[in-house]
Amino acid sequence: MSFVTGVGLTPFGKHEGSSSLDLMSKAAQLALDDAGLKRAEIDGILCGYSTVSPHIMLATVFAEHFGIRPSYAHAVQVGGATGLAMTMLAHHLVEAGVCRNVLVVAGENRLTGQSRDASIQALAQVGHPDYEVPLGPTIPAYYGLVATRYMHEYGVTEQDLAEFAVLMRAHACTHPGAQFHDPITVADVMASKPVAMPLKLLDCCPVSDGGAAFVIGRERTGQAGVRIRGCAQAHTHQHVTAAPGLSELGAEISIARAKQATGIAISDVRYAAIYDSFTITLAMLLEDLGLAARGEAAARVRSGHFGRDGAMPLNTHGGLLSYGHCGVGGAMAHLVETHLQMTGRAANRQVKDASIALLHGDGGVLSSHVSMFLEQVR
Repeated sequence: MSFVTGVGLTPFGKHEGSSSLDLMSKAAQLALDDAGLKRAEIDGILCGYSTVSPHIMLATVFAEHFGIRPSYAHAVQVGGATGLAMTMLAHHLVEAGVCRNVLVVAGENRLTGQSRDASIQALAQVGHPDYEVPLGPTIPAYYGLVATRYMHEYGVTEQDLAEFAVLMRAHACTHPGAQFHDPITVADVMASKPVAMPLKLLDCCPVSDGGAAFVIGRERTGQAGVRIRGCAQAHTHQHVTAAPGLSELGAEISIARAKQATGIAISDVRYAAIYDSFTITLAMLLEDLGLAARGEAAARVRSGHFGRDGAMPLNTHGGLLSYGHCGVGGAMAHLVETHLQMTGRAANRQVKDASIALLHGDGGVLSSHVSMFLEQVR
């Protein structure tokens, strides 16, 4: 058994003069303060990778910078699924008695710490070095290809995809730490400049500076505890040219494994925190996970189903699409927001019931998946 005992999140956007280690440290201290722990009580550290500071020993670099000497340290790299993969590893470490309090941390000055060209170059390397990279695509192009096929197979339109961007922006407008606070409409999304058709600028997450952290521990803290009920992974491919069919992707596999491990059904879930690097990512994952039928997720957005006051509140902080995306810490913000919701501390964003939450992370081009259930314990 393990609990998420504290969380920390910086605002996302532009942090001039802050290094990745600065942003990680700020988030880590917020998480420790939230958990009521001192630095000396942290005996495990899990650290996400950084494209801005790609050190081969980033976990111990951070431990030294932060002033801790853990008995366990590990850096993890599975793309956008890294945050939840680290949480899953921390859960297992705590359950096995290896560690008592594991600090999970990530952060980057991705917006101010690297040039546009360097950012594009880093993102391009996800492709196959022989069959993909020489042709020049980057991550948006790969997702554009996936979107085109998905739209063809399931009758999804560009206007449908735009609905997800509008919803995430509406949620971000209520969070003071979000990168964007200007409401947008479907027409705004449709009119934004093309990036990799059918994806346009507002279908894509921004580049951000920011940091996120949490502590996974053996004992619950506070009046409302947040317990990790169970989790599972699936890894079907690395390169899009080797990807299975749309109905055989890893999200369906990982959620089936997580449901089997926990005995939780999708009908039990009251809050969802789903990876949303692009609008197509969110649309597909909602449907793969069983939160909507094939081709019907957009209709559920229009009906208010995924709104703060809907039947399945989704990414109430604004997600990657509007809270922002600072690398590994971007998806970790989803778990921070979930914890705030489950402990009744989400202020004006508070939903009526977050007793059981489903979180899902996606790395690469729908390559690596982690599904996780959290439950409220009183």
